[in-house]
Amino acid sequence: MKNNKSNHHYIKKFLKWRLRYIKDREFIFIISILVGLIAGIAAVIIKNAVHFTQFLLTGFFVKEYQNFPYFFYPIVGILIALLFARFVIRQKLGHGIPNTLYAISKRKSIIPPFAMYASIVTSAFTVGFGGSVGLEGPTVATGSALGSNIAKFLRLNYKATTLLLACGAAGAISGIFNSPIAAIIFCIEVFMLDLTMSSLIPLLISSATAGLTSRLILGENVLFNITTHHAFQIQNIPFYILLGIFTGLLSVYFVKVYWKMENVFERISNQYFKLVVFGSLLGVLIFLIPPLYGEGYDVINKLINGNFSEIVDNSIFYQFKENTPILLLLLFGIVLLKVVASSLTFGAGGVGGIFAPSLFTGATAGFVFSKAINHWGHIQLPVSNFTLVGMAGLIAGVLHAPLTGLFLIAEVTGSYSLMIPLMITVAISYFTVNYFEPHSIYTKHLAKRGELITHNKDQAVLTLMNVRSEIETDFLSVKVSDSLGDLINTISRSKRNIFPVLDNEKLVGTIQLDDVRDIMFNPDNYNKYWVENLMTLPPAIVYSDENMEQVMQKFQETEAWSLPVVENGRYIGFVSKAKLFNAYRRVLKDFSNT
Repeated sequence: MKNNKSNHHYIKKFLKWRLRYIKDREFIFIISILVGLIAGIAAVIIKNAVHFTQFLLTGFFVKEYQNFPYFFYPIVGILIALLFARFVIRQKLGHGIPNTLYAISKRKSIIPPFAMYASIVTSAFTVGFGGSVGLEGPTVATGSALGSNIAKFLRLNYKATTLLLACGAAGAISGIFNSPIAAIIFCIEVFMLDLTMSSLIPLLISSATAGLTSRLILGENVLFNITTHHAFQIQNIPFYILLGIFTGLLSVYFVKVYWKMENVFERISNQYFKLVVFGSLLGVLIFLIPPLYGEGYDVINKLINGNFSEIVDNSIFYQFKENTPILLLLLFGIVLLKVVASSLTFGAGGVGGIFAPSLFTGATAGFVFSKAINHWGHIQLPVSNFTLVGMAGLIAGVLHAPLTGLFLIAEVTGSYSLMIPLMITVAISYFTVNYFEPHSIYTKHLAKRGELITHNKDQAVLTLMNVRSEIETDFLSVKVSDSLGDLINTISRSKRNIFPVLDNEKLVGTIQLDDVRDIMFNPDNYNKYWVENLMTLPPAIVYSDENMEQVMQKFQETEAWSLPVVENGRYIGFVSKAKLFNAYRRVLKDFSNT
């Protein structure tokens, strides 16, 4: 106890010293270095942990051997993750990036401390044992949690907390891919932050620090060993246009299948039933098609480097190693099944992200598209280029992040020679998917509930506002059975001119002072009129769980100045247009300076 008090004293002293000698802007710059450094180290730890686990579990496999351990590996990994979540964290873990988006919009960017390590541990077991998901989402969640909790420790405001949260996310992506520019763009596109120039500097610092940290530890090629050998040729533009349409439609398929399966999983409450059933299905899929094991970056590297026949190693399809048509059919099947395998991993209780499955699906789709044209159309398309551009197409479509996909591929290849085909493909893919799915795989549920911050500043401010915090409770109520005399007595004690009428705490109507002004001054009327006959129905009722956009819509439609609020059928207060407007201005001021 004494130590805690002593630590608290030193922290207060430091914070006072900081306020006196270091300006807020410079302090954020310094802290962004720390956040980037830790996020970069976290990315290295999680990658190495997973690769080491996979090596231990699969390193002894031989090419011709049918690997039965694939049947049970995923269940074991997901079970360990579930037990860790239940007995160590004692919290149910959701999807990393949607949780971070929710924290920005509804929790003032505050993320619980356990999120700094929970996703790293659970996703490492999930993916290391073969779960067909990625590590980017959990790593971003970890980086965001680090930024948020450092800001909380330093008692920074919402603006600074959100900025450091974004610094952690940018650092995580930069550390994984060694792509600092794509990491910053990812934060802008996915987190939908409208940042000022001064806010971009900490993101640049954090992203560069994380990328440098990752490069110092892991070397130049963090995930991919890629060199573009084929320059862009203008006669291939029609094929890149077709690839854009193909990846766009594939993105629609990916998102639709993902959400359909997610809806099925949500209807089943028994987690261990889901683990056994969906984990077993995942095991069968991975046994039949080993490329679905884990993230799949080794498969992507094989496709890019022309070693695609190696994908049937350790599988029942080994005998078709030299049969190109069958290999292409198998790869097309993998394109369609990757999202199924990823969804089964989530359904069984695994923790991971959808970023890597999107890259995997895009790379495989781009490879199949170009290789099939070369094989059956007798045209010589550069297969590695189409494989890379296909990755960007899926990122643009599934994540609704076209610029992230574009700059990610440009940075991991170390060349901007594919910039034109990347632009063509991501633009067409994004346009195609946006026609069918206006929200990304990360944001669909949040948008449906009105809990998503967007680049629309008005909508973003409304999302940040909370109905509960604007409820006024100093309205005196009357009973439905009261007389006018009882109402006059209540009016004499009230500072308000509107009175909720209740029946067993349920709102049945309202009375405004103007409604009774003509009869209230005649004592003969006190027992002649009753509240039941004097009350009117409110023009609309606000429910406490409604989002602010719905509330403002009700004010606009009714032209009312105050509306009653109900929770679980019980009256709890009023919200007024004036108070909401003041809150709107306050939040807008804070948000505009982020």
